[in-house]
Amino acid sequence: MAKISLESFLSRAEELFSLGKYENALITYGLLLKEYPEHSDAQIGVYLCDIGMENGEEAQALFDYYQIIKSEQEDASAVMIEILSSLDSDKNKIAKLLNIEDDKLEYKDGIAYQEFLQFIEERGDFKRAFEDVMFSTKVILKNKEEYVSFITDLIEKGQEELALQFLDSIGNAFENDQDIYALYHKLKEN
Repeated sequence: MAKISLESFLSRAEELFSLGKYENALITYGLLLKEYPEHSDAQIGVYLCDIGMENGEEAQALFDYYQIIKSEQEDASAVMIEILSSLDSDKNKIAKLLNIEDDKLEYKDGIAYQEFLQFIEERGDFKRAFEDVMFSTKVILKNKEEYVSFITDLIEKGQEELALQFLDSIGNAFENDQDIYALYHKLKEN
């Protein structure tokens, strides 16, 4: 199989990138890397396409910067790879911080369902623990499984009226869900 033309594919990839067609440019850069795995322009192009799919303006600015320093500096690709590595590292740090902050914000005005279950276990009395929690904070349910478990506990511990209120409050959110129907059926049996 004949090697693909480095210059024509690189030119095509850069043109696609400039037009904001990041997925197509990524494919073209990928073909280049298949034939020329060490080619720095293709490696940088792949990174920039990835950025472009999330933020086109940022990717275009970095691409323009790279085009400028290529003509001015001998080690332009090394400089650009360092910049891209730094951006990637910063994004990971920011993502970790955001996740930590989201968790803190999420539980700022309440407790997680798992903490609620531990509190009940420590108290040894569902009703008393439930009343203590409900009067001082709120229980944060993150998914349907926790919601179903919470309502099941309410029903089993004789809090049918409260369970019905919770079920009715989320009726539209889990429309036609069999687990929710089963809870209504369980309430009806009690």
